[in-house]
Amino acid sequence: MDFQIKVLLISFVITIALALVIIPILRRLKVGQIEREDGPRSHLNKRGTPTMGGIIIAITIVIVTAGMYFYYSRTQQPEIAKRLLPLAAVTVGFGLIGLIDDFKKLVLKNTKGLKPAYKMIGLLIISVGFTIYLTNVLHLGTETYLPFAKTYITLPMWLYIPFAIFVMLSTTNAINLTDGIDGLSSSIVTIIITTLAVIGIVFDIKEIAIFASIIAGSCLGFLLFNLHPAKVFMGDTGSLLLGGAIAGIVLYLKMPILLLIIALIPIIETLSVMIQVTYFKKTGNRVFKMAPIHHHLELSGWNENKIVSVFSLITLILCIIGINAI
Repeated sequence: MDFQIKVLLISFVITIALALVIIPILRRLKVGQIEREDGPRSHLNKRGTPTMGGIIIAITIVIVTAGMYFYYSRTQQPEIAKRLLPLAAVTVGFGLIGLIDDFKKLVLKNTKGLKPAYKMIGLLIISVGFTIYLTNVLHLGTETYLPFAKTYITLPMWLYIPFAIFVMLSTTNAINLTDGIDGLSSSIVTIIITTLAVIGIVFDIKEIAIFASIIAGSCLGFLLFNLHPAKVFMGDTGSLLLGGAIAGIVLYLKMPILLLIIALIPIIETLSVMIQVTYFKKTGNRVFKMAPIHHHLELSGWNENKIVSVFSLITLILCIIGINAI
């Protein structure tokens, strides 16, 4: 565990150093946050705050993963080095889709950004590619762990592949929806990723323990600049990247069902949007003052720090339950 802590701290320091350089650049480029007129009034003050900050996390991941690759390549564990690269590739790949979307919206001033169909196709291609890698290259099989039952079930390939793709697409979307107020998504993801790092250590899956430590350190470093009042936002670049990291790791661990426990907050955020949209289309009325649910709580009088604290505490408790469930 000492080595994983060192990796986490290295990622933490590199992220801070990069943030100190990149945030002023984003500010000069006027890559500023766009806020909805119908949203909480307090959010109007966030206009102009540099976004697309997920670039900081992505660059840290690339640097530290490359360092770990060369480190393990020179030891007696070259397999760990080889298995780190696909985890980084799927993570940065999702982030790249988000970067294109952010770039079109914020730099090219195309308010619609990347067309939803094109975005979905990009995410789908990466999801299919990673699923094929797991099943046909690593030959990990289709065993899926059942929390609490503490056993594996073997899914038929025809069911596992669409299930794995669904996990990746839904996870990235859930983290994206959770990224709505200062420090919320980065705080929750840090707790979830740290939990996955612990599981990697417990099951002695070194590549997962190392990669999750890289993500956790990057999130902690970014969080210093993302807490209220935020100096930078991660944008779709960061939220899709982090969603991809979580999905890739849980599939690698054969524990996607564990997300129903440890990622319950992002799931609730997603469900609140689905409920709101469905109910509005049928009745013309709203269930929530605004969706996702963190905006409903804001409009109900909760301040941002309270929402982040409560949601993070709930996630921490759920992650402790999740660890005990395995």
